[in-house]
Amino acid sequence: MINSSKIKEKQLHNIWIKQDFIKELNSSSGDQIIVLNGGDYNEDTSGPDFKHARLRIGNITFVGDVEIDRDYSDWKNHGHNINKHYNKVILHVCYTNRQNQKYVYTSEGRKVPSITIKENIAMDNLVPEIILGGKKNKHQSFSLKCSDEINLIDVDDRQNYILQYGINRFENKCQRIYNRLKELKFINELKLNEPVIRYELSKEFRERKFLNDDFGDRKIWNQLLYELIFEALGYSKNKNIMMRLAQNVNLEFLKSIGNNNDSIKLETIYFHVSGLMPEKIENKKLENNYLQNLSMEWENISPKYDGKVFDETQWHFLGQRPQNFPTIRISGGAKIVDAILNRNLTAVIIKKFSEIHSIKVLINSIRSLIIVKANGYWRDHYVFEKKSNVKLNYIIGLSRADEIFINVLLPYLSVYFDIFGNEEMSKKVIRVYNEYEQKSDNKIVKDVASGLKLEGYNKRTIYSQGMIEVYRNYCSKNRCLECHIGKKVFN
Repeated sequence: MINSSKIKEKQLHNIWIKQDFIKELNSSSGDQIIVLNGGDYNEDTSGPDFKHARLRIGNITFVGDVEIDRDYSDWKNHGHNINKHYNKVILHVCYTNRQNQKYVYTSEGRKVPSITIKENIAMDNLVPEIILGGKKNKHQSFSLKCSDEINLIDVDDRQNYILQYGINRFENKCQRIYNRLKELKFINELKLNEPVIRYELSKEFRERKFLNDDFGDRKIWNQLLYELIFEALGYSKNKNIMMRLAQNVNLEFLKSIGNNNDSIKLETIYFHVSGLMPEKIENKKLENNYLQNLSMEWENISPKYDGKVFDETQWHFLGQRPQNFPTIRISGGAKIVDAILNRNLTAVIIKKFSEIHSIKVLINSIRSLIIVKANGYWRDHYVFEKKSNVKLNYIIGLSRADEIFINVLLPYLSVYFDIFGNEEMSKKVIRVYNEYEQKSDNKIVKDVASGLKLEGYNKRTIYSQGMIEVYRNYCSKNRCLECHIGKKVFN
């Protein structure tokens, strides 16, 4: 029998589409399941796999959605039990069910039949895969169109092109950070709340001429760093809503509530404003009063908050590793906000960068400020009210700290030192960017490096960033003839 972890979920989707079963489906209670309509395949990254299905279970016909997982446990591991997008699911289908459970539960508490189809499938229809994937296999290797002819370009030229793309990527990040800094200055002057500037005051903002002397207020630099780190913690799927969360729950509001060194108070605000906090608390004894403390704190804080409140359906759990769930990242973000508010994190980073001469020591010292160890409730939880058997060691680990250093801190510091005319430190930022060797691997970078035959450069940050730039702006968009490398190969 094939292990469920070696089966691509897409294979199970195809079997459901074709209804390619070798024997009839039955519910756990023995009722025959007749698929009148398997539903519309949902190729989006969120929501159930099949929408608008029609199933007859026993004598009753149900209309709704169908979710298919490799194992029963994926229902909770992927956060479906707290995601309102899954409230219309009428059947949960899984290849294996090691827990031997008969039902799953929606966020509304509705009981949904869960069936195991391992015995209903011909093994010839399943091909074991080493590479795992969901609806869209993010880990599938790709080949560059120019890879077969890449030796037509001298290796030094290839290296220089990628180096330049790495510099371009850095400069684009700096420009984006500077643009947001101007917005924050403008908002602060006019005493506005987000996000009015982009819509009602765009004309005044465009006509405003900003000078370097405009940016002397420490609080806009703190808010800027806060937003950028929250965005980075959101990864690709949750970065926008994480940024919006930081903009709505801004530092000025957090200062106004007082006692910000109380981590419960910060997590209370984030989890309630994000919409991720459970409406009803179950298993009160098991939760060690953590959720009750969050609820009681919010009763005191909520009258002071008049900003936007998000909904849990706006957050993406599907396709994320549990340690990257929004709940975990928000908890880690709260610890960093505590450091910004109470331990002057922004000034500490700038001071370290100015005073530490050894690049290696500097990188390790600043990176350590971003790493957050797991403790308390989130050491053994990935979502609310579901204790995990696997302990979490770090809420923000080395790999994510690396990415925050590269994508947030370095361009942030570059803008900071440029504005205040510190040319020596501006050059130091570029030197760190040029010499930085990140610990984590990136699948895109490895594939681009292989295609360009530049494997030795994929750990050097400036080159890996150049490879990401090439892939995202040219390779993935078939813009080969606009790429410096593609032009030389194909012309």
